[in-house]
Amino acid sequence: MRPETEQELAQMVAGAAGPLRIVGGGTRSYGLAQGEVLSTAGLSGVTLYEPGALTLVARAGTPLAEVEALLAREGQCLPFEPMDHRVLLGGEGMPTIGGVVAGNVSGPRRISVGACRDFLLGVRFVDGMGRVLKNGGRVMKNVTGYDLARLMAGSHGTLGVLSEVSLKVLPVARASATLALDGLEPARAVAALSRALGSPYEVSGATHVVAGAARTLLRLEGFAASVAYRAERLSSLLAEFGDWQVLADAGDVWRDVRDVAALQGAGDVWRLSTRPSDAPALAACVPGADAVFDWGGGLIWLRVPEGTDLRAELCRFDGHATLVRASPETKLRLGVFPRSAAPLAAIEAGLRARFDPRGIFTPGLMAPGGRGI
Repeated sequence: MRPETEQELAQMVAGAAGPLRIVGGGTRSYGLAQGEVLSTAGLSGVTLYEPGALTLVARAGTPLAEVEALLAREGQCLPFEPMDHRVLLGGEGMPTIGGVVAGNVSGPRRISVGACRDFLLGVRFVDGMGRVLKNGGRVMKNVTGYDLARLMAGSHGTLGVLSEVSLKVLPVARASATLALDGLEPARAVAALSRALGSPYEVSGATHVVAGAARTLLRLEGFAASVAYRAERLSSLLAEFGDWQVLADAGDVWRDVRDVAALQGAGDVWRLSTRPSDAPALAACVPGADAVFDWGGGLIWLRVPEGTDLRAELCRFDGHATLVRASPETKLRLGVFPRSAAPLAAIEAGLRARFDPRGIFTPGLMAPGGRGI
């Protein structure tokens, strides 16, 4: 099924006799979704763009590349730096803006500006009964009612099918600088990242990559004079960790961090959310694993041998682990998303019953439970 209008989408959902698997560009399908494919690719096009108001409205199936190209012509961007999962998962489709919102996909800059959901002004979507619902608008102020837009961000299409999203955008930084240091152990690297993030120098990227040679990266953005001053001060602040190198042009470096390019190839890939202070010890539980510590260590990507039950190896920890890349058999055996605690699971079930009482949207996607947002 490939509706071309929101009305057609509503009619298809209302008339569906069985489960539906919601697909945008098909590049982020790392779950265990079941059912007939319902593609949003036909719901394409930017319907409103006001650079002066920093506002963009687009249909859900609009290619992300089209959105980013439009913004770039006005010197603006999606500030949450959405990851391109094709690099890690090997997909061939085209990422869509609806898929970005449905997955709450956010990159390295999340630590300084927030996640995708924080820039979501409003949504239009079709619920499990085929009703068209809308929430929010085209400004950040939203003081009445429940913020359904944020609920939809990260729901992976389990509560409704997005038909249109409204987003706040920001100007592209005039200048940037990247400080790099090679050879740190994870614990020392996370200590350096934490100190940088706790400083007044407004770090917009804080990453440690352990895949082959270890490299620690810090990014500063803003006006050229400010960036130069903060880079010098930050280097002095972190001098005890080593002699930091300033990379002249690090656009590709941060694109690789965003897309977790260091973990391409064979092996299963897990995504862990945890406290930065716990990150080195967690990674050490899997000796020899390649790792990317992003968000100062709050986000860990781990590449492990195929079939590894990482949750069992880590036991209980303050966070959650999502199996992003593995064979279908491994995903079925281990589950992609973590199991939610009973109180949270009850809330999720209640929401699902309210928005999708027939249970037709991507059943099994988050089995055995949990949203894994």
